[in-house]
This record gives sequence, C-alpha cells and structure tokens, in this order.
Amino acid sequence: MTDASTTHSPVSGRIASIDALRGFDMLWITGGEEVMHSLHKVIHHPLMDGLDRQFQHAAWQGFRFYDLIFPLFLFIVGLVLPFSLTRRLEAGANRAEIYKHLVRRLVLLFFLGLVVNGLLDFRFHELRIPGVLQRIAVCYFIAALVMMNTRVRGQAAVAGGLLVVYWLVMKLVPVPGIGAGVLTPSGNLSAFIDQHLLPRPFCCYVFGDNEGILSTIPAVSTCLMGALAGHWLRSSRPAARKALGLALAGVASLVLGLVWGHWFPIIKNIWTSSYVLFAGGWSLLLLALFYWIIDVRGYRRWAFFFTVIGLNPITIYVLRSQFDFGTVANIFVRGFINYLGPYQPVFWDLSVMAVGWLLLWFLYRQKIFLKV
Repeated sequence: MTDASTTHSPVSGRIASIDALRGFDMLWITGGEEVMHSLHKVIHHPLMDGLDRQFQHAAWQGFRFYDLIFPLFLFIVGLVLPFSLTRRLEAGANRAEIYKHLVRRLVLLFFLGLVVNGLLDFRFHELRIPGVLQRIAVCYFIAALVMMNTRVRGQAAVAGGLLVVYWLVMKLVPVPGIGAGVLTPSGNLSAFIDQHLLPRPFCCYVFGDNEGILSTIPAVSTCLMGALAGHWLRSSRPAARKALGLALAGVASLVLGLVWGHWFPIIKNIWTSSYVLFAGGWSLLLLALFYWIIDVRGYRRWAFFFTVIGLNPITIYVLRSQFDFGTVANIFVRGFINYLGPYQPVFWDLSVMAVGWLLLWFLYRQKIFLKV
C-alpha cells in the first residue's frame, strides 16, 4: 500500500470506501429492513425492540437510523462530484458538453423516479410526481451547477446559505389562516406549498410530501456537504489526516445540528436545516470509518458484499420496484421453507435479498453498471 504522505497531487482515482459505503446504505432499502423486522418477530429481547425501532422513521420530530438512509445517499451523490465533475473541469473538458450531460442525467433520473412511482401503470391521476430519484436528480443538478461556477469556499457558502434561508423562510413566512413559524405536520409552510402546487398523492404524511418542493432547498445542502467532503478526500493531505478531519467535521456537524434543533427541530419529512446537519454529521462519521478501514488500513475483502451493491444502486432500486424477486427465490426455497417454523419469514426475506444481490454480482462480473 502506498503511503499517502508521499502524495503531492490531488487524488483522482477511485476510492473503494465510497462504493462500499453506498452499498451499505442501499442494503437497508433493498431487503435489509425487512430482515431486521422479521428478526424482531422471532427474537424477543429489549435490545431487539430498540433495534427494530431504529428501522422505522420517526413519526415527525426526532431521528432514527432509518432517517439517515436517504440523506446519506444524497451525501454520497455529492461526494463523488469532485472525482468526476471537478476532475473533468481541471482536464479542460468542454463546459457545454458537461452542461448537456447534467441536463440529460436530470431528465433520465427524474423519468426513472416516475417509473418507480408507477408511471408505466398509466394511472396518471394516481401518479406521485415527487420521489427519491426525482430529488436526487434535482439536487445533483443544482449541486453540480454550483460546483461548476464556484470554488470550494463558495460551495460551502452556498450550502450554509441555503440552510439559513430555508430556516428563515419556514420561521418567518406565515401560512394563511395559521401563522408563521408553525412546524406541525398540518401547519408548516412546506406542507402548505405542496398542497397548492403538487397533485396528490403525497408521501409520507398526509399534509404534504416528504420530497416536496420547498424541502428540496436544504436537500441541496446535503449534496453539497458531500461535495465538500469529496474535495477533502481528493486533496493531497495524508490519508490518516483525511480520516481524522472527516471524523472531527462529523462531530462538529452533529453538535451544530443538535443546537440548531432547539430553534428548528430535527424533522425528516420537511428536511429541516438541523436535520441536514445532524444527518450530515453521521454521514461524515460513517465515511471516516469506512475510509479509515478500507482505504487507510487496507482491509477491503469484508466490504465486497457492500461494494457489489454500491456499484449499481440505481439498478437495484428501480428493479425492486418493477419486479418481484420473491418469484425467483420461491423456486429454490419452496421445498423446505415451510419446515423452518418461526424462522420462515427471516429466511424468506434473506432469500429475496440474496436474489437481488446475486443479480448485482452477475452484473458486477460482467462489468455492467447503470450510469444515467
């Protein structure tokens, strides 16, 4: 392994921990959550009760592990930008071509998000317009534009500025008939805007959409936080110092999020500024941990399972929405699964998840990766 302290130019190669962290994140929405809930049904212990709660979103205010999944992915979307976009700019790539690529990716990701939401069912009156991939598309596009037109300090200023602006708007702009600064599910400004500008149905609370219009503003900051971490990783600093810097930044972000939460509570459904910082803090700490173990210490084999998922995250996300992997799993387990007693649901969920992973492993072996 090369000593990072001998590096004198920005790192431009692939950092293995990024793919592994992305795969770790995607695992929980591609079968891992179901496995945990099934285990909770057969293992009756207070520790398991607490663990099961961590795989359920906070009803409104608060934070659980499952509230980290989406912002962590957005963070990673931004994290890779300095390794792709900035590198291309530094190499003198045609800016017009890059802009075309950004628009094409925006459109394709948004379209795939609509497919996940049921576009191909042709029940357009029931089609939800916002969604996970739609938010990723918009945040990626805006964050990339910011990166193309500002330096690192400017990107940090935009990320912080968006959080402050969102806070002020949510606290100071009155909702007709309710007033200003109300952050209840039915009384907040973000929900009011969604109700008047977005067609129903909403997700995941009845008064607005948790990937709605106004709450996309701070989500851009989540993406830019990842980009700032990417600049740090791409620098010529020693690898151990990079890991330490990420960890310290993570702790600082957690503290800032908790403090800000006294005035602007941590609420995932409306993506409050304190939520951005708190989730960003955990994202930085996880990145520091994965980077230290995989890229600094060189322990990579254990992460292969996650890496296979992390190299094709959009693929598995879209396919799980369109195909029942259980149909394939049933072919192999139907002869004996009924004899497993109370552990039958656990084994079934593991089998379905295994089918998805084996598909991704096949694509990995064939070097097939969906890049939109």
